[in-house]
Order: sequence, then C-alpha cells, then structure tokens
Amino acid sequence: MLYSSITGTGPNLVLLHGWGFNSELFDNLVNEYKDRYRITTIDLPGHGQSDDVDGGLDDWCNEIIKILPKNPILLGWSLGGLLAIHVASQVPTTKLILVASTPNFVQSDDWPYGIDADNFMQFSDALQLNLSKGLKRFVSLQTQDKVQLKTLNQSIDQYPATTKALNQGLDILLTTDLVSEFEQLEIPVEVILGDHDTLVPHRINRWYDKINVRTQVLNTGHLPFLHKGFTL
Repeated sequence: MLYSSITGTGPNLVLLHGWGFNSELFDNLVNEYKDRYRITTIDLPGHGQSDDVDGGLDDWCNEIIKILPKNPILLGWSLGGLLAIHVASQVPTTKLILVASTPNFVQSDDWPYGIDADNFMQFSDALQLNLSKGLKRFVSLQTQDKVQLKTLNQSIDQYPATTKALNQGLDILLTTDLVSEFEQLEIPVEVILGDHDTLVPHRINRWYDKINVRTQVLNTGHLPFLHKGFTL
C-alpha cells in the first residue's frame, strides 16, 4: 500500500516525487500552496513510508491510480513526471505539470533530448554506493538554503528507499519511452525546466515547443521547485 497525505483546500493537486526521495521533498511547496489547492502527496513504491510493489511502470502507476482524487492536476518531478504522464494517459486528469522531467530520459539515435545511458548509470551507481550521502550532496548542489537543506537531509535519513524500489525506479528511467503516449494527451500540459539541469537537458524545450507545449526555463538545476522563482 502506498502512503499518501492530504493538505489544504481547493482544486485537487497531486505531487509525485522522484527517484530515491520521498514526498517530504515537497513540504515547502505544500505550505506555499495549501490555501489554493487540496494537495495530495504520495510516496512512490518502496520510497518514504510506502511498501514495495512488484513489477514496473504499469504496476507502480496502478497503485498510484488507486488513491488519486477525482480529476486532479498532476505534478510530477523527475521520475514522478514519467509516472504522471502514464497515469494521465489512463485516468481523467485536469492538467499535467512536468518539473525537470521528460517522456524519455535516455538519449538515442532518434531522441537527442535525453542523457547518455552510460553517464546515467555512472551517476546512479555513485549515488547507490552511499544513498544517503549521495542524495544529500545532490540536494546541496541545488539549494543554499540551510533551513531547507537541514529539513531535506533529515527526511533522507528517516525514510531511505528500499534497494528493490531503487532498482525498479532505475529500470523505469532507463527503459521507458512515453513520447508517443505524451503526444496523444488531450489535456493542458506545462513543463518547468532548469537551465543547469544535467539530468534533463533544458534543450528539450525545443521539442516541447514543436508540439505546442508551454515551457518555462528557470535559472536552476534539477530541483526547480526549491527556488523562489518557481510558481504554479
């Protein structure tokens, strides 16, 4: 069973975090917008306080769908964005917001907007050698707010992701191509990117522009919502 929490009043907004983290990553965002939205945060399978789930993308998304409110706005960061795309293709959704995310993370001959698979594996291998230390260092490169860093570091230590979930998540990131699925969505989509992001190169905004998807590029890295310029 997946852990979820609901805060605030207004239209339903669901937040899906990324690989290795948990929903507490969104605490500042929740506090800022709880007077405008009824916000549901969800810990991905094997992350935070959620149990492991067997399988891959479909199985993870099926568990998410079970606890979704009606017609939500879906916001997905990084891996959470990939999941949000797949969920939005299956259930009624008001709007999709992708934050530092893409329908295909890995570069190929016909998809120049991802990152090299070998580089991605080196990054993930380095993180997994000491997940807590690796995630803390990653976050420290994204924000200089000491209060924010302390809170995030405590959350990383308190709720480490399981090895099974980390491996599943990496497999989803490395093997999932939802480009066609994304292009078929018939809902409003907004994309927020960081111009210093090394995992989702901001040049993908060229592709989003081609298919008439609104993009916003902020002066940030892979965690745009930690910065003051981020708005919904």
